[in-house]
Amino acid sequence: MGNLVWRCISPLQSRIQLIFKFSNEHQQKVKTAKKKKKSVLKGGEFIVRDSSPESLFVPSDISEEQELIRKSCLDFVLRDVRSKGELVENQVDLLKKAAELGLLGAHIPEQYGGMELESNTTTIILEELGKGGGSFDTSFAAHTGIGMLPILYYGTEAQKKKYLPPMCEGNLIGAYCLTEPGSGSDALSAKTTATLSDDGRHYFLSGQKMWISNAGFAGVFIVFAKIDGEHFTAFIVDRETEGLDFGEEEEKLGIKGSSTRQLFLDRAKVPAENLLGEMGKGHLIAFAVLNIGRFKLAAMCMGGAKLATEMTVQYANERVQFGEAISSFGAVQYKLAEQAIRIYALESAVYRVSQLMHQMRSEMIEGGMDYATSLQEAAEEYAIECALLKVYGSEVLDYVVDELLQVYGGYGYSEEYRPARIYRDSRINRIYEGTNEINRLLMVNMLMKRSFKGEIDLTGPAWEVQKELAKMPSFDQASGDFAEESRARKKKKKIFLLTAGAAVKYQMDGKLDLKKEQMILCCIADIMIDVFISESLFLRVKRETADGVDEITQAILAVFLSDAQSRIAKNATDALSSFASGDELRVLKMGVQRFSKYSSPNVSENRKLIAGEMIRANEYCF
Repeated sequence: MGNLVWRCISPLQSRIQLIFKFSNEHQQKVKTAKKKKKSVLKGGEFIVRDSSPESLFVPSDISEEQELIRKSCLDFVLRDVRSKGELVENQVDLLKKAAELGLLGAHIPEQYGGMELESNTTTIILEELGKGGGSFDTSFAAHTGIGMLPILYYGTEAQKKKYLPPMCEGNLIGAYCLTEPGSGSDALSAKTTATLSDDGRHYFLSGQKMWISNAGFAGVFIVFAKIDGEHFTAFIVDRETEGLDFGEEEEKLGIKGSSTRQLFLDRAKVPAENLLGEMGKGHLIAFAVLNIGRFKLAAMCMGGAKLATEMTVQYANERVQFGEAISSFGAVQYKLAEQAIRIYALESAVYRVSQLMHQMRSEMIEGGMDYATSLQEAAEEYAIECALLKVYGSEVLDYVVDELLQVYGGYGYSEEYRPARIYRDSRINRIYEGTNEINRLLMVNMLMKRSFKGEIDLTGPAWEVQKELAKMPSFDQASGDFAEESRARKKKKKIFLLTAGAAVKYQMDGKLDLKKEQMILCCIADIMIDVFISESLFLRVKRETADGVDEITQAILAVFLSDAQSRIAKNATDALSSFASGDELRVLKMGVQRFSKYSSPNVSENRKLIAGEMIRANEYCF
């Protein structure tokens, strides 16, 4: 089919659009062929319910049509984004070229000029775009995410028809105006006001917004203000609006090619019909669009990390010291292996969540839900996983890029070489879409809320763990393929239930106020992250080795599980020691120790094996 596409269609836009069409048809066939009787795993349910390897989407599942989409996106990145993406004045042109490929409307319904693609294909697109550089990534993500999605999710039919088609075409660029000088993470403390005119035809908006991506060239802005200083509400504000003004471009540490300006509203006159959603419900819009934005950020970070790792290994093979390529040195091989391990684990988790959203959306669409609503509902369902991936993905990228610069040494610190820019660009990912600290608190808070509402049963499994502590530990030997890894997966979940359950019990007894104990909550969040990432990696490796032994992926799994087990044990001990004491603390710590047992692999040999494969391939090759 792919050959037919390339042979018969010559214009690039038509070619990509046809590929998109075939990709959707392929996904529909796969969905029909693999329809499961069991419902899709709910958001946050990974803590108490196991998944099967067959439930994952892995890179080897990518269809011929999806592979063509991947190559087309990468061609665009290599041909245009890498050479032009670091200048503000090139962003609009690049966005229009992305529109010609259908990339700006990949997630938008066809009736509004989009491609209406499914989740896994859009994830592939995001991964490849992540290899282009932080500046264009920021422009693209701000436009297609927080710029377009509020209108898609909450706009009236007239608003959607007016704004979404030109936004898909790149003729109208979007921006999102939430942050103010006095409100960062506390977004709802915004002071921008909106007052309805006497004739009811306009709202007058007054206030100041800052850190507005795309502000230099955006034609439409999603602006949040409090009507009468009280009702937090969203508005669609056109650039030519009377009373709207902009500051100069910000001098930023990184992503210098993206436009970032302040926005000033001095009784900006906005038509009443441009109120977005319901009055006083702006917080729903503000937070809903961030869920999928966090997932997108993780996917882009994954692509960027692969690029940085490829640069690391290629430079290590070229750079000679003491008569040898530095890639032959153990200290450098450790870095290469660790880059690969973390990326492979991240990729496993990103595509796992992508598939979860795809499956849930498929079920909802089959039940009669429209495409746009299914997109929003799936992102909201997996808000915990999206927050988790945002944290892990941004921190993996930061680690990988830091080691890239370290391997380059003094050259890495010079602005004449790419690592310096990549290093500066990557740092923003831990700040926007909600800081990593906020996302850590959010993921725990959302899980607890779902438990209290009865959507997820944490109490039963936590009680079972408590009862297990009263029994003598079993010393059964691992047997069969991945038997020990499977037990380690379950033990990690037990440590989470033990730690979080004890913290909640102390709160219920009035001995602890978790809202004021962010250090404890961050420890619990880090356990959650390791539980989910470890399980995702385990499931992927088990599936991909089903037809035979793969030494490399098993080495990746062995090292990651060993390190994760140590991290989980430390985070659990730190959290428990923060509120428990005496005999109770001793018993809880014994439980952590019991559930932390895992045979120590030869991590040095495994890392040498992983690094050796990359050194021979001269690229990230997993």
